[in-house]
Amino acid sequence: MNQVTSFFALLFMLISLNAQADYSQRSDVQQFIDEMVEKHDFDRNDLELQFVLANRLDGVLEAIAKPAEKVLTWREYRPIFVTSKRIGRGNDFLRLHHDLLKRAEKEYGVPAEIITAIIGVETYYGRLSGKTQVFDSLVTLGFDYPPRSRFFLSELEQFLLLTREEHIDVSVVRGSYAGAMGMPQFISSSYRQYAVDFDGDGKRDLWNSTADVIGSVANYFKVHGWKSGGQVVVPARVKGQIEETRNKLKPHTSIADLASQGVVAEVAVDDSAKATVITLEGKRGKEYWLGLNNFYVITRYNHSALYAMAVYQLSQEFDANQ
Repeated sequence: MNQVTSFFALLFMLISLNAQADYSQRSDVQQFIDEMVEKHDFDRNDLELQFVLANRLDGVLEAIAKPAEKVLTWREYRPIFVTSKRIGRGNDFLRLHHDLLKRAEKEYGVPAEIITAIIGVETYYGRLSGKTQVFDSLVTLGFDYPPRSRFFLSELEQFLLLTREEHIDVSVVRGSYAGAMGMPQFISSSYRQYAVDFDGDGKRDLWNSTADVIGSVANYFKVHGWKSGGQVVVPARVKGQIEETRNKLKPHTSIADLASQGVVAEVAVDDSAKATVITLEGKRGKEYWLGLNNFYVITRYNHSALYAMAVYQLSQEFDANQ
């Protein structure tokens, strides 16, 4: 009798766990499926099967709550990305893909070093592009992470559209815990909007085509307002006391006005150019920088002053003679 009871208890537990894991049984998921069928003419049965197979990823929920940019200081963040190995690999990338990078630089106005630094910071030049199943990640974040559910449900919609348009099997796509994909780590909406077919083979492949990766990063920057030949960020010194505020990424005050407030650029910058004061906790204490338009454009890729500074400083370490 005890064995029979134990068997049914175990069976009930397995059924319960399966029901919890089966996203297709949830009303909010059914509503999402309804919208995809109505708006985009998806096949209901195919979508329901995808959601039956979807897994909730608790590790993704843990990771999204503490990204490195939010918990590390510049003193801790910089050594992760500006390293001798990453610089060396970057020089190799610049040399190996010289012609493609120069073509992208000419067409989009974005320096080869900046394009290379983005790829270097994002995936170590394609070596670390993520192992998380993107569909599962987006389902988990879209339906089980209320603080940003609207954003991730939108990305899930974009992901399903992307995989249909590009003839990609949903189940094989791997990426970051937040759904970023390929060598440049484009999220689905960015992939659809900014990826380009730079090698002319009729496909936009950010996993296997280095040409498409280079062209797509350059295009992303151009569309977001990169100014060819413009400065990115310059060191500054502070006279007296300034109000300590959280770093604002968008330039909002002219260089001349900032100087009158006691924040002075240490290199020549157009007085009329707008900038934002970036305060970082560096190895030797506080560092002050003035972020210009192109610095802000880098933060459109990742909304973090630490990230933009890492990209810029890595780009400056590459061999200029590549």
